Amino acid sequence: MTYFVQHLISGLATGSLYALMALGLVLIYRVCGVVNFSHGAMAFVSALVAYALIHEGGQPWFVAWVGAVAVAGIVGIGVEWGILQPARRRAAPVLGLIIATLGVALVLEGLAGMLFGHETKLFPPIVSGPPLRWGALLVTREQLLTLGVGIALISVLYIFFRGTQLGLALRATVQDPLAARLLGIPVERLWKLSWAAGAALGAVSGLFIASQLFLDKGVMLELLIKGFAAAVLGGFSHFAGALVGGVVLGIVEDFVVGYISTELKTTFAFTLLVVALVVRPEGLLGRVTRRRA
Repeated sequence: MTYFVQHLISGLATGSLYALMALGLVLIYRVCGVVNFSHGAMAFVSALVAYALIHEGGQPWFVAWVGAVAVAGIVGIGVEWGILQPARRRAAPVLGLIIATLGVALVLEGLAGMLFGHETKLFPPIVSGPPLRWGALLVTREQLLTLGVGIALISVLYIFFRGTQLGLALRATVQDPLAARLLGIPVERLWKLSWAAGAALGAVSGLFIASQLFLDKGVMLELLIKGFAAAVLGGFSHFAGALVGGVVLGIVEDFVVGYISTELKTTFAFTLLVVALVVRPEGLLGRVTRRRA
């Protein structure tokens, strides 16, 4: 039973990171109608900024995190304002906007290589100290911090969307952008806010992954894929679905590692995704939509 609980806690911690990545993707998609394939590259650049602040600037983790998240938000706003908004004004097709985000990812990775080098980088641990013990159960301090930050950010997002005027305006924009404009809601500003918030969520997820493993664009690409998988598994058009999908994916991965094989972790997780899409294509919490012929 202890072994089961240990993997459950670890899976919840990992799943919360997948959920944050998925929430950033879903937020941008729901508000702006664009699937952001540069999400992982934004997280990569943000993590590199944090690395530079820690190793070259001598700054503590907190300052590095604030700087990294701020850079992610600025990059997100810049992409929406400088690339997607002009393309949207010229009535670019949705596929063209998606391809543009792929181009942004390649540009960001190239600039990151020029500025920071291409070698793999190691982060210092966020928190130090021995694991905490409850009987036979061992939980690392980083797992608890990851889980706590994930729950806190998800709770803040829930309160923001449900209990603030700005959150309600964003929900109105999601439902009907034209009607939102007629009501005086600044839709274009909310698009920029969505890109900033989505990129910031991805940055937080990327920082935790980089501190637990290492910093490399391959790691961020895998995190992006897991975020997409979580969003699709839960329902790409549903905020709660992104949360559920991330948690389920993280738990499944950790139990596969603990009870089957480490090598099958990713394979089993994506097998689950394929099965879920066959059984329920709209995702676990997605709504069935029907089109008239």
